[in-house]
Amino acid sequence: MSVLVVGMSHRTAPIELLERAALDTDAVVKLGHQVLDAPSVTESVVISTCNRVEVYVETDRFHGSVEEVSRLLGEQAGLDRDELVRHVYVHYDDAAVAHLFGVASGLDSMILGESQILGQVRDALSGAQAEATVGSALNALFQQALRIGKRGHAETGIDRLAPSLVTAGLAMAGGIVDDPDARFLVAGAGTMASLAVKTLIERRVAPERIVVANRTYQSALALVATHGVSAVRWAEIDDALARTDVLISCTGARGAVFDAPRLAAADRPLTVVDLALPRDVDPEAGELPDVRLVDLATLADRGGDTALAGDVAQVRRIVDGEVRSFLAAKAASRVTPTVVALRTMATEIVSGEVDRLDRRLHDLTDEQRAAVRQALHRVADKLIHAPTVRVQQLVEGPEGLTYADALADLFALDQKTVEAVTRIGGDDA
Repeated sequence: MSVLVVGMSHRTAPIELLERAALDTDAVVKLGHQVLDAPSVTESVVISTCNRVEVYVETDRFHGSVEEVSRLLGEQAGLDRDELVRHVYVHYDDAAVAHLFGVASGLDSMILGESQILGQVRDALSGAQAEATVGSALNALFQQALRIGKRGHAETGIDRLAPSLVTAGLAMAGGIVDDPDARFLVAGAGTMASLAVKTLIERRVAPERIVVANRTYQSALALVATHGVSAVRWAEIDDALARTDVLISCTGARGAVFDAPRLAAADRPLTVVDLALPRDVDPEAGELPDVRLVDLATLADRGGDTALAGDVAQVRRIVDGEVRSFLAAKAASRVTPTVVALRTMATEIVSGEVDRLDRRLHDLTDEQRAAVRQALHRVADKLIHAPTVRVQQLVEGPEGLTYADALADLFALDQKTVEAVTRIGGDDA
């Protein structure tokens, strides 16, 4: 079985297409179960963020799984085959492992090094666990990816680039964010909105200068209780806009919430940070003379920061090393059942021969029987020592599995025994 990932991100698709492909929670759950029903697919995890949608599966068949997963992703995202083929990417086996580790480390993010992706990967895994679409293989892979992401941020200074899209968006908003008199309106009350409020307060924006508006007023009140900010009902949002200097929008709506006429009606200079996908703010609103618009497309054009090239290179080295370690451990887990089966066969042969001697040589003392048993065990251990050591040495190389198969055939191992050991090992994991 191998890992396959089929996806789209800001690297391969324009924001307009990612808006159409964005999946809400129900769509993620549905897609995860759909791909699990595909032939040869045994596990699935779906990652859907503001700049990527990816489907990870455990499968034993590449071509058929790619076609089926791609088709289901296209259908769920409302994309025809031609659109999907132009913008989708596929990684398999070793490349899929390396891709996920890079994603979790922030190396594939729109804002290089951002840490928000760690929470999104964790949420994707938790969702798959809740829906029982993930098993031991993908669970181990994603848990390792989360550990690597944390390690990259702990051991390098990559966090300085931009710990989240919120930080990057506010940085691009300019000096108005640090104006002691600036007033802020946060549209939305989900994870991104909560992060926006928290980030503003960390930048020493007084809570009384922050207002939250959400279609579900109770959710807005939860942010009030947590951070001490103010809240207004959604019906009052236009009045709040007229008293706002910076609008941060992340509602999760399926279409534009703020069009050009609505922002123009505020009749004041506005800096707008749109962190939603699909976008909350009509791009045409950015053409208004009194509106400065920062959205995901703007952030995508921002690029990386060469001042942190050394930290990025260090994270890449961490990821590369972890990929090699993970693949070596995976190869070892496949080879180990063969080695265990070989030693089991040797033990059974020794026991059988000792029993046969007991039946034929009745005059042997207990000490003599023990000596014979020990001698037979030594002979068996010496015979299998070299091949078992060799197979362990090869697990990190491309021939590891081939050698294990040859070993099983050479010693005429019972394939059912090998498979039984494999199942036992999988259960213990």
